[in-house]
Amino acid sequence: MLVLVYLFNFLDRQLLSILAQRIRADLGLDDAELGFLYGTAFGIFYAVCGFPLARLADTTSRRALMAGCLLLWSAATCASAFAGSFAGLAAARVLVGAGEAGAAPAAYSWLADQFPPARRATALAIYNAGIYLGIGAALVLGGFVVERWDAAYAGGGAPLGLAGWQAAFLFAGAPGALLALAVLALREPARGVLDGAPATPAAHPWRESAGELLALLPPFSALELALAGAGPALVLNLALAAALAGAAFALTHWLGSAPQWIALALGLYAYACWAQRLARRDASAFAAVFRTPALTWTALGFACHSFRGYGLLYWMAPFFLRVHGGGEAEVGARLGLLNAGLGAAGVVAGGWLADRWRARDPRGRLWFSMAVSVLPALIAVPLILTDDATLAYALYAPFALVVAMWMGAGGATVTDLVPPRHRAKATASYLYLITIIGLGLGPYVIGRLSQAFGDLRPALLWALAAEVVAVLCLWRASRTLVRDEARARAA
Repeated sequence: MLVLVYLFNFLDRQLLSILAQRIRADLGLDDAELGFLYGTAFGIFYAVCGFPLARLADTTSRRALMAGCLLLWSAATCASAFAGSFAGLAAARVLVGAGEAGAAPAAYSWLADQFPPARRATALAIYNAGIYLGIGAALVLGGFVVERWDAAYAGGGAPLGLAGWQAAFLFAGAPGALLALAVLALREPARGVLDGAPATPAAHPWRESAGELLALLPPFSALELALAGAGPALVLNLALAAALAGAAFALTHWLGSAPQWIALALGLYAYACWAQRLARRDASAFAAVFRTPALTWTALGFACHSFRGYGLLYWMAPFFLRVHGGGEAEVGARLGLLNAGLGAAGVVAGGWLADRWRARDPRGRLWFSMAVSVLPALIAVPLILTDDATLAYALYAPFALVVAMWMGAGGATVTDLVPPRHRAKATASYLYLITIIGLGLGPYVIGRLSQAFGDLRPALLWALAAEVVAVLCLWRASRTLVRDEARARAA
C-alpha cells in the first residue's frame, strides 16, 4: 500500500515531463520556466513543509497524516488542469509539493518500525520502487491522454474547454481520494520496538507542528527568537536573511528568473530557521541530525545523485521528443514502461545488493552507492550523443535500471545513523537536501543551460558532473560511519 501511495506521489509529480512540450507551446514558456515548474516551485515547498509534517509523523498517526496529504496533493493535481498561465500552474505545483511532503517521512518512519535493521535497505528499496512505477505511469498515462484527447477534440467542443495536457492532470489526480480511504484502513507498527527503544506519544502534536511551520516563515521566525530572548540566534537569523535576500537579488539581476532565486532563498532560510528551532527545543535531535558527520556527508552525497537523477529524468522525455521525434504517446509508452519495469527493479535490486554488501562490511552501503554512481554516467553519454533513435532507446533500458540503485542504501543509512525517535526528523532533513539540490536546482539548471547552449544535449552532459561530487562526499561519510552508527545505537 505504501508503494502504491508513492506511485501516485510520483505520477502527479512527474506528469509535467511528458506534457512539457504542449504546455510550453500553449503557455509560451521557455526551458528555464519549465525547469522551475517541475523542480523549484514544487521542490522548495516540498522541502519546507517536510519539517512540520515530519514532526507529526514522529508524534501522531502516520496513516491519518499520509491520507490527508494524499487528498491535498491529488486535489492540487486536479487544479493544475484549470491553470491558464505560468503563475496559475506554479501555484498548483506549490500545493502539490506541500501535500507530497508528508508521505516519505511517515513512510520511512513506518517501515523502520516494520523491519529490523538488517532488512531495512531492501524494504526501503521496495518502497522507493514506487518512484519509478509512478514515473512510468505518468509517462504512459500523460502521453496517451494528451494525444487521444487533442485528436478527439481537434475541431473544438472539449469538455470544460480543456486541452489534452489539462485533461491529463484530471485523470492523474482524481483517483487519490479512493486511495486515501484505503490508507486509513492500514494498521501501524509500534514505534521503536524493533530497536529496543519504544517511543511515547507527544501531548500536543498538532500544536507543536503548527508552531514549527510558523517558525519557518518570516517574520514569525525572527519574532519567536526575539520573544524567547535568544539574542545571538536572532542576530544570526537576521544576518542570514539579509545575505540570502542579497544573493537572490544579485542572481536575479545577473541571470533573471526572479521566482527561481526568491524561492531558493526562502527555502534555504526556512531550513536555517528549522535548525535553529530544533537546537533550542530538542538538543538531542539537533545533535543527531547536525552533529553526526557521516549523516551530513551521506545526505550531501545522495543529494548530488539526486541532482543528476531528477534533472535527467525530467528532461529525458522532452529530449526524446525534440531529438528523435515521435508523439507523446509513443515516447511516453517507451520511456514509461522502461522506467516502471527496469527502474523499479533496479531500485529493489540496489537495496538488496546494498544490504548484502553491508553484511560483509559496515560501510558496504556507501561502497555500493559509490560503485553504482559511475554506471549511469557511462551509459548516459552515448545515449545523449547518438542520433540513432533505436540505439538511444536501447541505451535507455540499462540507464533506467541503474540510475537509482542508490535509493535504498541512502534511506537505510540515514535511519541507522539516528535513534528511532529522531528518524522522521532526520529523514526530513535528508529529503530536504535531496530536494533543494536535486529538484530545486537540477531541472532548472539543465533548462537554463539548454537556453544558454541553444541545445538540450550539452546541458544534459554537464549534469553528469554532479556524480564526481557525490563520490567524494560518500567517501568522506565512510570514514566516520562505523563510529557514528555506534553512537546512535548507544543513544
